[in-house]
Amino acid sequence: MTTFEALGLSPKILKALEKTQLKVPTPIQAQAIPHIMAGKDLMGLAQTGTGKTAAFGLPLLHRILDLGHPPGPKNIRALILVPTRELATQIKDNLFAYTQGTAVKVVMVVGGASVNKQAQSLVKGADVLVATPGRLIDLIERGDVSLERCGYLVLDEADHMLDMGFIHALRRIAKHIPVRRQTLMFSATMPKDINEIAETYLRDPVKVQVAPPGKPAEKVTQGVHYIPNGDKARLLEEYLKKHPGEQALVFSRTKHGADKLAKVLNGWGFRVGAIHGNRSQNQRDRILTEFKQGEVDVLVATDVAARGIDIPTVRHVYNYDMPNVPDNYVHRIGRTARAGASGSSISFCSPSEMGELKAVETLLKKQLPVMGGAPWAADAIAAAPSKPGQNRAAARAAAGGGQGRGPRPQGQGGKPGGGGGRPGGGAGGGGGRPGGKPQGARPAPRPEGGTQSPSRRPKPRG
Repeated sequence: MTTFEALGLSPKILKALEKTQLKVPTPIQAQAIPHIMAGKDLMGLAQTGTGKTAAFGLPLLHRILDLGHPPGPKNIRALILVPTRELATQIKDNLFAYTQGTAVKVVMVVGGASVNKQAQSLVKGADVLVATPGRLIDLIERGDVSLERCGYLVLDEADHMLDMGFIHALRRIAKHIPVRRQTLMFSATMPKDINEIAETYLRDPVKVQVAPPGKPAEKVTQGVHYIPNGDKARLLEEYLKKHPGEQALVFSRTKHGADKLAKVLNGWGFRVGAIHGNRSQNQRDRILTEFKQGEVDVLVATDVAARGIDIPTVRHVYNYDMPNVPDNYVHRIGRTARAGASGSSISFCSPSEMGELKAVETLLKKQLPVMGGAPWAADAIAAAPSKPGQNRAAARAAAGGGQGRGPRPQGQGGKPGGGGGRPGGGAGGGGGRPGGKPQGARPAPRPEGGTQSPSRRPKPRG
């Protein structure tokens, strides 16, 4: 069995690891670390929860420790680019743990926090900078950081950066980094655009893959429950009551829907928090801390939380709204069954979401087990109103192409568990009362970390 010591890591790093939960390298760590320590560019493919942060973080720190002198004012040695604030925080916390007892300086810069304070933290430079693209561009244009001596570039969750529209920001940032550098790219899925990025930014990369791209964690029990949109809240209540004291993560399609659902569940006696792109960094950090410490049992979130949340106590994931992007399904359910534990995932599917469900099943190359209800018929799909932010074309394609999953059952519209009245409503629903009619489509949210427009200077966000 491979050990961290056998991989040749610095004794200082090995000593710091003794105080962490990392005892034996995971497959992605065992395969990637030797190549990175040898100076190779690397493309790493591994499902979420497999230890990718240590896979690039440990050898990166090993190489930096060998330098033995400070980076210089406003300079950085290694840049780790990530799509969300939550992922940046997770990586920063892990790197802090790996560098205990060393002189390595790790700094994080993200949107939603004071740009002036972040600039101050870079005055003397940093060995490792963990950043979201928008805020990094702010700091570069203000002259608060220089990438001229950056010898290492890490793109973590590269597929999610593409989904969030960060490709233009990546191009702007890459122009400031020396061509002679070591570049590492890690992703849980492998869309076509990722290959193009790899060809652009990596030189003769080693490819490390420990699971087929898009494959969810093996210890997650998955299922789908067919339910009218207006009955989802009561159904969620039933599932939550089946597992008292066990933490659950609930995914909503929209920010408004996340807040609305959290309010409904709080009214029903659950301890609930909500995070999404409209919450400040301090608010998001506070709610995540409460969730980690068990003060909150249910966390309602948009896909901003699909990556970057590493809380081993999460046992259940509920897709209250099906994801627009099928790859996001893998990342959502990857929030449970962390570090070898087991977990469950239930997806709620209304008539308008059959297209999204079919896209997920195509990605998984299998149908999800039916936990309740039955597949919706084409006429129900065609008649269903779209939900805010939904890929309506996918739903209509599903209606036009037939289901292949059996006829619509009698009584499909009935309330689960005999709950009286129209409850909760969909997470994407509108109106001032539970069960309101859906609003019209909302504009797409701005990517986390800041504006990506190359034609105008982004305003610092504080």
